Amino acid sequence: MRPRTVAAATLAAATLLTPLTATAAPQAHPGHWPGHHWQPEAAAPLVVGHRGASAYRPEHTLASYELAARLGADVIEPDLVSTKDGVLVVRHENEISGTTDVAERPEFADRRATKTIDGVELTGWFTEDFTLAELKTLRAVERLPELRQESTVFDGAFEVPTFEEVLDERERLSKELRRDIGVIPEIKHSTYFDSLGLSMEEGVVRALEEHRLNRPGSGATVQSFELTNLVELRTELGLRADSVFLTSSTGAPADLVAQGDPRQYADLLVPSALRDLARHVDSLGPSLDQVVALEEDGTLGEETRLVDDAHAAGLTVVPYTLRPENQFLPVDYRLGEDPADFGRVLDLAQVYFEAGVDGIFTDAPDLGDVARDRFVAERDGQERAG
Repeated sequence: MRPRTVAAATLAAATLLTPLTATAAPQAHPGHWPGHHWQPEAAAPLVVGHRGASAYRPEHTLASYELAARLGADVIEPDLVSTKDGVLVVRHENEISGTTDVAERPEFADRRATKTIDGVELTGWFTEDFTLAELKTLRAVERLPELRQESTVFDGAFEVPTFEEVLDERERLSKELRRDIGVIPEIKHSTYFDSLGLSMEEGVVRALEEHRLNRPGSGATVQSFELTNLVELRTELGLRADSVFLTSSTGAPADLVAQGDPRQYADLLVPSALRDLARHVDSLGPSLDQVVALEEDGTLGEETRLVDDAHAAGLTVVPYTLRPENQFLPVDYRLGEDPADFGRVLDLAQVYFEAGVDGIFTDAPDLGDVARDRFVAERDGQERAG
């Protein structure tokens, strides 16, 4: 996107949330992810390989995406950041000391810096300070070695991939596995990168066009925790593929904060706001606790109204992130005391599927696939019995 003035950004976000007239029906973009407007008919939920199969391989590597597809993921998820020379590369964050071996590379010691990203001060090494050629000399490492020790055997084995390489891998895997593998890139820190003159949105649209994915129902979906870029993608930049507004149980979109807009994520999820969102986006990507709340003691609580409200607005709902380790599970779904041990993740997935979600992000696509199959079999059996 071109560099935004505060006024222009405020206008774009305001456009998203302009109330509908009393007589107008919600005008959702055709082709809601996963490829059609949400309908109440039963369908199998999607399994999204979160950063690939990141429970088993260093995240955001081609090996992680390949394994995810082979384990049954319908969709793979690359997070996008920019290099110094404007190339879209795949990392969870632009600060890469936890996911690459950059800290061990003396030739890059002078690149260590302290920056403020979306209001948070971080010290480390940042993709926007490296050219693609320099990043390609680094190697990926496991981000959570204390929990995912087996994945550390792959430290140093894989490069940092570009978005283009991920799209090529998606095409290769789709042909080999004889099924279309979807892709759901997340544009990270849009306002921040835009302020550096490294806007990513145009490159995303261009890449989708080149791979014949920029159309509703193509299997490609663009996601962001910010609003302004999602609106501009749809209204100014020619995005025709589906899009997802990611949300959190706390905080606010970074673009609204930068504009001085006081609204929090919670304010954007009330029914009237959801109807307005459906004019520009196709799906919601909430955190799991926005679908089923957690109690104060860390046990699983009750379903919220979010799925029903989003569906009523014509939006699909695909929450994040189902992880198998005890550390990430509600207290009453843990098994044993070791935080790295797998808990009752299959039972937990069932809870979210029964809440009506249209898919789920998971670090362990094999377990997501098993849970999905079990849910569909039980549901279909009940329907036949009824």
